[in-house]
Amino acid sequence: VQLQASGGGLVQAGGSLRLSCAASGRTFSNYAMGWFRQVPGKEREFVAADSWSGGSTLYADFLEGRFTISRENAKNTAYLQMNSLKPEDTAVYYCAADRRSIATIDFYYGMEYWGKGTLVTVSS
Repeated sequence: VQLQASGGGLVQAGGSLRLSCAASGRTFSNYAMGWFRQVPGKEREFVAADSWSGGSTLYADFLEGRFTISRENAKNTAYLQMNSLKPEDTAVYYCAADRRSIATIDFYYGMEYWGKGTLVTVSS
């Protein structure tokens, strides 16, 4: 499956952005979807994941409920709605896909398929 993330940009602290991840090449609904982020010089970190059906989600503890992952299988697209953004959310955000259940994935090691990232910059 091929993935393409978009929707990044510059936003002021407290603002919102919605990232999109368009998938192609395979049946989108067969894949769990995830979002990760990385700041240059730092390790990649898990942000959120969504099961095949969208009925089960996982979030990183540091989000404190500010982000929401979702998907539209009919459009082969996953989303990450980011609210109450903070300067420390500045990073390159990557979407990822995996054929496994999110209950079995160790997100520290990532997922099977990756898209190119989209840069999110939050100014103070």
